[in-house]
Amino acid sequence: MKKFLITVVLALMPSVFFAQSAFDKYDGLDEVTAVIVNKKMFEMMGSVKSNDKEAQQYMSLVKKLDNLRVFVTSSPKITSDMKLTSSKYLKSAALEELMRVNDGGKNIRIYVKSGGSATKVKELLMFIEGGGKDETVLMSLKGDFDLNDVSALTDNLPGGDALKKGLKGSKGPKGSKGPK
Repeated sequence: MKKFLITVVLALMPSVFFAQSAFDKYDGLDEVTAVIVNKKMFEMMGSVKSNDKEAQQYMSLVKKLDNLRVFVTSSPKITSDMKLTSSKYLKSAALEELMRVNDGGKNIRIYVKSGGSATKVKELLMFIEGGGKDETVLMSLKGDFDLNDVSALTDNLPGGDALKKGLKGSKGPKGSKGPK
């Protein structure tokens, strides 16, 4: 019996170390636009030299990131599945709600896993559900970064404007929980 258990543990170990994100199932679906940036790309971006102060701050942030996943869909079926998957993930990953915004029929929810200080974050999850025919956006960002710097990174991504609007004036995960 011991040999069997050891064999099972050894067989499952690679899946623990190379586990995919809970949201990777949306990558490759016809009705989903996916943007996935991994650590290697962030490392390459972070090595670019620039004399521009704003670009240097951006590069400094990029070096602290591990991965970014953004999934966008207009499909009601996939939206429903994304909502369910997000709910399950939030429970298992121990993320706390940073803020909730209802803006013109769009429900924006931002969750974080805190880092070493009030504004340090290990993971940020944003879910934007737009009523009717609007697009649904699911964004997951992992690393060890400062919450105040995130909006600069997400300016050109779907939902980036909502994140910037939501984080404007935020004191971080242990500060204001935002509007209720």
